[in-house]
Parts: sequence; C-alpha cells; structure tokens
Amino acid sequence: MLSSSEVIALEDQYESGAYPRQPLVLARGAGATLWDLDGKEYIDCVAGHGIMNIGHGNASVAQAVSAQMAQLVSCPGWFYHEQRARLLETLVRIVPPGLERAFLCNSGAEAVEGALKMARLSTGRTEIVAAMRGFHGRTMGALSATWRKEYREPFAPLLPGVRFVPYNRIAALESAVSEQTAAVILEVVQGEGGVIPGDGEYLLAAQELCADRGALLIIDEVQTGFGRTGRMFACEHYNLRPDLLCLAKSMAGGLPMGAVLLGTRIGRLPMRSHASTFGGNPVLCAAALATINVIQQEHLPERAAEMGSRLMAGLQAIASPQVREVRGLGLMIGVELREPAGRYLAALADQGVLALSAGPTVMRFLPPLVISAAQIDTVVEQVGAVLAA
Repeated sequence: MLSSSEVIALEDQYESGAYPRQPLVLARGAGATLWDLDGKEYIDCVAGHGIMNIGHGNASVAQAVSAQMAQLVSCPGWFYHEQRARLLETLVRIVPPGLERAFLCNSGAEAVEGALKMARLSTGRTEIVAAMRGFHGRTMGALSATWRKEYREPFAPLLPGVRFVPYNRIAALESAVSEQTAAVILEVVQGEGGVIPGDGEYLLAAQELCADRGALLIIDEVQTGFGRTGRMFACEHYNLRPDLLCLAKSMAGGLPMGAVLLGTRIGRLPMRSHASTFGGNPVLCAAALATINVIQQEHLPERAAEMGSRLMAGLQAIASPQVREVRGLGLMIGVELREPAGRYLAALADQGVLALSAGPTVMRFLPPLVISAAQIDTVVEQVGAVLAA
C-alpha cells in the first residue's frame, strides 16, 4: 500500500495539471465523515462538490449497483431496459409538473449542453440569455453560458449569441430577451458564483417573460437538486415550471449521471437529434433509483431544511469582522469574507472540516444531507475558531 506522500507524488507526476490540489489523500467515508490515508477524521462539507447528498458508503446504493453489475452493465439507447424505464418514470413523477420526458446523460455539463441544443432546436432561435456569476459547466456550450472570464477567455471564440445580464434584476432580463432568444438559463441558487439565492419574484418574472416572448426557461439544478436546498428540487420553493430542467451531481449516489427533463413546449425529440453512449446505463439507473428511494424514505429534503437552518444560524452568530454576509438555502450555504477565503479553508482542513470556495472570498458548505446536529455544531465551532485566529 502506498503512503500519502507516495500517492501525491504519483498523481502529481501523471495527472494533467488541471486541478488545484489540497495535500490530502482521502481513503474512505461513512455518512458525513471522511478519513484520509493516515487515519485522520474530517467532517465533509464538500460532499464531492455536492454529489454525496445521501452520504458516503450508503449500503442500499452499493447493493443496487452490485446486483445490476452482475446482471447487465451496458444497454445502449436503441434497446430497452427495465431499470431505465423505471428511472424515467420516477424522474417525471418527482420533478415539477409539466416536465413529461427525460434524456439521460452523464454529467451536469452534458445536461446543460443537451438543454441548449434542445432549446435551439425547439424554437428555431439561436440566442441564449444567462446570468452574471452563473456557472453551468466547462464544455464548450456550457462554458459559453458561464460567467467567469478566466474560465471562458482562454477558449474563445465560444458559442455565439450568449448575453449575460445581472442576476436578480428583472429590468435587465426584460431588456435582454428578444424574438431571437432561444432560452434563458438560470440557477435557482448560484453555487460557484458565490452561493447567491435567486429572488422568487425575479425567477417567476423570468418564467413569465419567457412564455410571453416565445423563449424557453432552462433551470440548472445540477447542484441544487435532490434535496440540497430543503425541497426535492429548488424550483419548488417558488412554484417554478421550467421548460427544461438540468440535473446531475447527487442523482446517482455519487456515480456520474445527469438528465435533462423536457417540458410540454419541447415534446418528443426528433430521432437522432441527440445521443449519449453511456446515458441511461443500467448500473447507473439502478444507483439513481436507489438514491431517490433513500432521499424519500429518509426525508432528506426535510433534514436539509432543518440542518441548514441550524448551520445558517450558527454561522450568522459568529462575531468576526472578517464576515461580510452569510447566505444560502437549505444545506447550501456560503460565508462571504472581506478577504480571500483560501487560508481559512486550509486552516479548517487542519482542524478536521473540509469546505469549498465559491469564488475568491466565499467559503461554501455543501455537507451530505445526513450530517448530524453534533457535526453541524462542530463545523460552526471550527469556523469561528479559524476566523478568530
């Protein structure tokens, strides 16, 4: 077995270099707890960038994956399969009303790419309106609708016809949507952009504006979906009815899976208009079905609301001049600081709490929804300690 230093050296030698790294070698996890290769314990407020909503090491998902692996691993889309059929039905049943079909894929960026294609195909229009500080992925189409210039500019020219408008400003959106707009794409809570919740009036105005002007509303719930914000989907907080809904991250218990849900204005896609070799893979469908069952049976959206309120209150009570604002929804919370967050995140890791950045000055907390009240209190205690240091 390799030591931590040997693992780090080996990855550094052969990995592409695309990822910033923390000098941690994670070895195992259970619930909201992680252990590194040296046995040190951490409270996980990263959750694999928000994918581990049901926690690490869930036995139900492991059993479902193992059983399906032993039966059939691959079934491409030109054949039928029971697990896929059951998952499609389940997704349409649990998402907001009006979404009647689903396209299965492998990731959030893929879901966004598919939604952009479907919007252009359905409307015959080409322009996309996106929000400043929004993040939708790093493939070429998704990247075109992602705000941060340091992500986009090295790869220009990107998809033409994408316009950015300030988030939560209705007048700016009204000015941007025209007869050439195929779709408006928004997050209900901007994650990478700083954990910025959408205003309900703004989101409903976007929905009405799209309907009035013939554009489609794409809601990106890649990070907010499957219980994260205190509802199964963040759309439910505001009674949103998107035309296209992008899902991924926590959909399959930590395994790579995504989906685009299609509303009545899209209907059935033309044959061969889109495809995904691994989309709807039976093993991942089994994992997703087991994951959704865990979320429902263990009432994890309700738990996210309860534990999120506890975490929010605790973080807001920290008396530190470094804290500018604490904001979020459910168990998706950001602490905006008055200086870069990097050194505080590193100090937190030293104290046994792993958290993320969301832009240069925001500490982002995305724990598994199974996190305990005691763990929440420890996180708050350690955040207060590192901000006071």
